[in-house]
Amino acid sequence: MRNKLLAILLLCALSVSAQRIPEAIEYTEIYDFLEELTTDGVIRSNAAIKPYTRDAIARMLAEAQSKDSLLNKRQKDDLQFYMQDYALELDTLPTYYSYGHRHVTQWITKVSNLSLADPSLHILTKDKIFKMRVRPILGMDLSYNTKGLLMHRWYGAEIQMDIAHHLSIWGSIRDNSWSGQGINGSRITKPQYLNNLPGVQYKEASYGGDFSDSRGGISLYTWWGSISVQRERIQWGDAQHCSNILSAHNPAVPMLTLQLTPCKWFQFDYFHAWLVSNVVDSTYYYTEREKEGVTGREYRPANKFMAANMFTFMPCKYVQFSFGNSIVYAERNVQAAYFIPIAFYKSLDHLLTKGLGSENQNSQAFASLTVRPTDHLRLYGSFFLDEFKLARLKPSNKENNPVSYLVGFNWSGWPVKGLSLRGEFMRSYIACYTHSINVLSYTSNSYNIGHYMGDNAQSIFVQLSYRPTRSLRLTLDYTNDTKYRAFDYIRDYIAGGRPKDPIIGQKPFSEKIWRNDQIQFRAVYEVFNNCYAHIDFTYNNARAFTPTSDRILGEDRGWNADGTSKELAGAELENYYLNKYTPVYLQGKNFTFTCGLSFGF
Repeated sequence: MRNKLLAILLLCALSVSAQRIPEAIEYTEIYDFLEELTTDGVIRSNAAIKPYTRDAIARMLAEAQSKDSLLNKRQKDDLQFYMQDYALELDTLPTYYSYGHRHVTQWITKVSNLSLADPSLHILTKDKIFKMRVRPILGMDLSYNTKGLLMHRWYGAEIQMDIAHHLSIWGSIRDNSWSGQGINGSRITKPQYLNNLPGVQYKEASYGGDFSDSRGGISLYTWWGSISVQRERIQWGDAQHCSNILSAHNPAVPMLTLQLTPCKWFQFDYFHAWLVSNVVDSTYYYTEREKEGVTGREYRPANKFMAANMFTFMPCKYVQFSFGNSIVYAERNVQAAYFIPIAFYKSLDHLLTKGLGSENQNSQAFASLTVRPTDHLRLYGSFFLDEFKLARLKPSNKENNPVSYLVGFNWSGWPVKGLSLRGEFMRSYIACYTHSINVLSYTSNSYNIGHYMGDNAQSIFVQLSYRPTRSLRLTLDYTNDTKYRAFDYIRDYIAGGRPKDPIIGQKPFSEKIWRNDQIQFRAVYEVFNNCYAHIDFTYNNARAFTPTSDRILGEDRGWNADGTSKELAGAELENYYLNKYTPVYLQGKNFTFTCGLSFGF
C-alpha cells in the first residue's frame, strides 16, 4: 500500500514538472525492460514512436511501481534499479543501488542538493526549479576473428538541464574510432553495407575510421505537448530488430519537432528535418584562391529536406494504431507548406509542382499496428507505401507497387518468468525507398532512412531472451538477410513520351545475389545505471550469387571506373556483390568474439 501511494504521488508530480529530454534508443536495456512490462500487461507504451522522453519513461516506471503485485522479484529489482537513473525526473536525487543496498554521496548547500552516483553529477535546487545531470561517456569494444583484431573506442560527455518545469536543454559529444588489422583500410559501416550498425559520417583516417557524434537540443514543453529543435536518432514503426518506416539507421539529423499528448489515448508527432543529400549542386559553389590569378570552385551539396507526421490512437491497452505520411523534397530553400504539421504532403506537392509540368517530390505513407490479444503476447506490423497505383493490383499487370511490410511477435513471461521469444519478418519490393532523381531518394548521408536492407530484400529475425537476475540479459539471435537483384531506379519511356517502368515490372524476390546468416549469443550486464559490460559470440556466413537472367536497363552488375555500367559475370560478379554489401571483416564464414565495457551507450 505504501509503494502504491508513493507511485501515485510520483505520477502527480510528473504531471506538473518533467524533462522532455529524449532517451537515446541505443540505450537498449531500458527499452527492453519497458517492452517486457508492456507485453506482460503491466504498463502502456507507444512502441511506434521512439525515442521515449525521460519523463515518459519515469511515468511508465512509476506506473509499474503502483502495480508491483504484478511483478516478480527480478522485475521489482530491475524497477528499483532503473528508477534511480530517472530520479531527477521524479524530483529527487539518485542513490547508487547495489545488491539490495543504497549508497549515496551528497552535498547539501543553501540553495541546492548535489549527488555523485553512477558516476554522474546530479544537481537539484531546493525549490526544484533547476535540475542538471552531467555524465562522462567512455567505452571500448574488442572483436576478434580469423581476419584479425578490431577495436572500437569512444569517449565524451553529456549534460542535461531542466529549467522552471517548462524548458529542457541537453547535449552530448562522442568521439569514436575504429582501428585494427581486421579493417584492412576499409570500413565496418558504409551506406551500401547491409548490416544493422548505425550509419556514420567518417572523417579522414588511413588506419580505419574516425567519426564524432554530437547530439542535443532545446525543448519548450507543458503537460500536453512540446516543441523542440534537436539532433537525435528517431524510430517510427513498432519493431524489435529494425523498423521499415524510420529505422534510425542513418546518422542523426537536425530537426524541428512537435509532439502533442492531450490525452492518454492519442499522440501526435511531427518533424521537419534537414537531411544530407551527398549530391553535388553544380550551380552552387564557393570560389577558392589556389594561386595568384587562379581561382577554383568548391561545389556544395544540394539541399534536401523531409517533413513527416504520425497519428497514434490507443483506444485501450490491447490495441495501438498509428498512421502518417512524409515527403522528401529538394528545393533551394525550405518550403513553408511542409511546416504544416497536419497535412497530406502529396496533395501539397501536386499544388506546388504539378502545374509546372515538373517531376514531383518524393512522398510516402505508412501505418503501424500493435495488438496484445492476451497477457504475455504482443503482435505488431507496419506497412510502408512508397508509390501506389490501383492498376498494379490487377492480375494482368506485371508491375508491383514499391511497398515494404513487416510483421512480428513477442511472447514474454510465460511459462518461465523473464523468458521471451521474438520474431520478425520484413519484405521490401523493387524500387521501394529509391527514386529516379538521386537527391529525392529516401536517404540521408546516403544511408537508407527505412530498413537497412533496402529494396527487393527480405529479413528474418528470431530472438530468445532471458533475464535471470537484476540487469542481466542473455540473448540468442538468428538473422537471415537476403538481397535479390539490385536495380537503380531508371525510368524508361516509350513512343509519345509516356513512361514505362520495366524495373518495377520485374518479378521481386526471384533471384538472390547476396545472403548473410548470423547466429549470435550475447550476455549484457548493467553494473550500474548506464554502465554495462557485454560479451558476444557470433557466427556469420556472408556470400554472394550470380543471377541467371539477362541484365535489364538499370540493373547493377558492376561499374566501370568512369561511372558507366558494365556486365560482370561468374566469380567476378559475386566478388563485386560481396564487397559492395559486406565489410571485409565479415565476408565469408566467421566466428567472432566481442567483449566490451562502457559508461553511457
